Order: sequence, then C-alpha cells, then structure tokens
Amino acid sequence: MKMPIIGIGTWQGTKDEVLVAVDAALEAGYRHIDTAHVYKNETGIGTVLKKWFDSGKLKREEVFIVTKVNPTHLRPEHIEKSLNESLENLGLEYVDLFIIHNPVGWKYSEEGNATFENGLLAVDMTTDHVACWKVMEEMVDKGKTKSIGVSNFTLKQVKRLMENGRIKPVYNQVELHVYFQQKELVEFNKKNGLVTCAYAPIGSPGLETFNERFGSQVEGHVYLHPMEDPVVLEIAKKYGKTPAQVLLRHLVQYGVGVIPKSSNPKRVKENLEIFDFELTSEEYENMKALDKGEAGRQFQRGGRFSSTIKHPEFHIPQISST
Repeated sequence: MKMPIIGIGTWQGTKDEVLVAVDAALEAGYRHIDTAHVYKNETGIGTVLKKWFDSGKLKREEVFIVTKVNPTHLRPEHIEKSLNESLENLGLEYVDLFIIHNPVGWKYSEEGNATFENGLLAVDMTTDHVACWKVMEEMVDKGKTKSIGVSNFTLKQVKRLMENGRIKPVYNQVELHVYFQQKELVEFNKKNGLVTCAYAPIGSPGLETFNERFGSQVEGHVYLHPMEDPVVLEIAKKYGKTPAQVLLRHLVQYGVGVIPKSSNPKRVKENLEIFDFELTSEEYENMKALDKGEAGRQFQRGGRFSSTIKHPEFHIPQISST
C-alpha cells in the first residue's frame, strides 16, 4: 500500500468545520484524511466523502482514510466496537489504516466519552497492548481495515508489538516538528519498515487554547512557536512561501508524513503547495539544528489529564518549568 505523504488533519475540527475543510482539501488534491473516533467529527467527514463518491469525482480506492481506536475502548472486547462505529460514521466498508490512538487506555465509556473521577481523567490501569493488538490483527482479517499501526508509542512499546504480533505495525503517528524531531524514533521506523507520521507538524498553534479550554494545562510549560522562528522566516521569505509551508517541506524532506490541520480553505490549499520548491542542503541542516529534543515537546499531560502519568504505559517525561 501507498499512503500520500501529506494529509488533512481533523483534530479539534467540529462536524461543521470538517464539512468545509475536508471538502476544500479534496478539491485542492488531498487524498489522505486523518480522523479518530474520539474527535466526534467522523459523520461530517462521511458526509463529504459520500458527496464526492456519489458525484463520481472520487473513487473509494483513491483516498486514504485513517482512524483510531477510541482510548475508552482500548481493551480487546471493545476495539471492534470502536471501529464499527467509525465505519458507520464515515459511511465506509473499510478504512485504509486503523491505529491505536494512545498507549494509555481510559475507563470504558459506551459512548466513547472521557469520564472524570475527582476532577481527573479516569484511566484503565489494565491496558494490555499485546492482547489489543491481536484484535487489531483480526480487523485486518475481517477486511475492516487494510493495515494497522499505532500513535504516540515509544520504541519499547513498538518493539513489543513487533516481537509478539502476527502482523507488524506499519505506522506510528507522533508529535513531530522542527523543535521536536524525534531522530531516534524516525531512524528506527525507517530501518524497520514503519511509516512515521507527524501530528502538529507546524507546532500546533492552537494547543494552548485547547489546554486552557479542557483544563489540561501543565504548570510552567512554555509554548513554542516554530512559525515565528527567524530561520524559518528567512527561508520563507527567500522562496515566497508561508512559514507553515517551509516547516512542512522540511518534514517531507526528512522522510516523514504530515497531517496539518486547518479549517480555513485558503490555508488548507496552501499547506499542499510544498512540492514546487526544495530546501538546499544548508537550509535543511539549519532547520535540523533547531531541534530542542525533549524540551521541544509541546503535548504534555497536566491538569485534569495528569492522572495518566500513573498509568503503567505512560511515557512522556514532564518538562520542568525551570
């Protein structure tokens, strides 16, 4: 199988927003759509896909659809339920890629909604990745997905599935951008046949607002803005491109898939227009030097989500405010 290296991300997109954004994306030429059960926007995406399929402008096999196991369903007996509901919402018989959304399972909710106890996210401390993976493999056998992968998994967690699984994971979607390049993970994936796909490839400028809204702020965390970096701005000026286009181009040359999210049709179109220029070796190395390692990680777990830190599969180190 082949996956388009750039797709449209839909995290935080409401049903109404994805009706506009996904339609604009398909019109611009995107053929890769990333969504998730927990996003609660799959029905909107399904509406757009049906319109395009019914019109004859697009065939099912021409678009690559990714969805994810709801973290509230990350147990063997509920994974298929999550996928069945996603397929129904999307109006599809199969997805191209079905992935585990997060290593940390949440307490089961039939509706797929996060639940909270004493003000903190209720997590399931019994998450068993290998047992869940066997069900993921069954979804391939049943033809409900063509391939399976993971998201936010560490090398250790991926290796465990590779050693114990019948079908190897083909994909790991992680936070990755110029300030947090995850070199070891990317190199491992390349050597072992996994596609690396970057979420927040331009730095997730809406993350702070999201954390404030959902009470998941990490005290003392400093938000970084790679689109304002002088190196990025200088390159953007040279090529007459936006900072976002430069950041996306860098990751594509890095050999990483990208799923930038926007609900603005103009920006959706711009984000795809990254194949008419190429960074020089010097420019690429200058951007590579912007990597801050763990200090560049933007997605943390604080506030109401700090309960995930106690989960046995939690792995994100917390950044000190100092």
